[in-house]
Amino acid sequence: MILQGNFQFFDIWDSVESSLYYVIIGYYVLIFFYFLLMRFRTSKKLYWLYFSLLFLCLAIGRVFFIIYYFYTPELKGIISDAEIVSQLMIYYRLATFATWLGISCLMGVLGTLIFPPLTNSTETRIGNNFADKIKLFFQNKSVRNLLKFLLIIIPILVAILALILSDALFMDPDFVDEYGVPQSSLIVIFGYPVGRAVLNFILLPLFVAIIPFMFIYLAIKTFGVLRRSYALNAIGFFLYFIGRILQGLLDTMGATNTRAILPPLLILLSLLLIVIANNYEQLK
Repeated sequence: MILQGNFQFFDIWDSVESSLYYVIIGYYVLIFFYFLLMRFRTSKKLYWLYFSLLFLCLAIGRVFFIIYYFYTPELKGIISDAEIVSQLMIYYRLATFATWLGISCLMGVLGTLIFPPLTNSTETRIGNNFADKIKLFFQNKSVRNLLKFLLIIIPILVAILALILSDALFMDPDFVDEYGVPQSSLIVIFGYPVGRAVLNFILLPLFVAIIPFMFIYLAIKTFGVLRRSYALNAIGFFLYFIGRILQGLLDTMGATNTRAILPPLLILLSLLLIVIANNYEQLK
């Protein structure tokens, strides 16, 4: 229905921003197939499976975000405002759900990095001091598997919460003027929905901030090709998370033009670096 006539709210900056995100989705899909077919298929390592599924989930989430931001508002005048709000919240929930499934895959990558397979050279003999006992505790296979499971399952629980919690926690305050949503039905902090603030500015950095630092640590501990790979991964993920955070901050600040260009360009640059970082035969 939307495409039968002219767009009502789609300006040049929306065109630029949506086009950049279409390119990003294409890169997500290509990276997914690359890691799945070229890395996981040949190595059978869960690390590459997690890496591939991460980008598939991000691609699905971004599709829903594009529908949410650019296309559903064009239904105004075609269906009632209440129906538009209902559809917007459905697409936002689905986008957030897919994104947090991607974070769950990222936690799978983190678990593999933190708890690599044990070998005889990594085993620690029983000692009397506290540090030796801690090392021995984390060398227990059951403990390591439990911690890996918790890293993966917690973001999945957050994804489920994003589906079932009240709309009032996630609804954009602009809906009051645009669709006649009662102000009393929104829960905001500093003009930003509380639910989105918790997800984007608290939980997201809490879960993913350790990833770049983990790659930096590995870069310091290794040398040669591996060092370059880990360092580029660290820079790539830093840029990706900065781009994601800037998108929300610039939106809140009303910097529409900057938001349309800067965050997606940072994300594109981060994807390029991540692909380069993992395009080494030694990492198969």
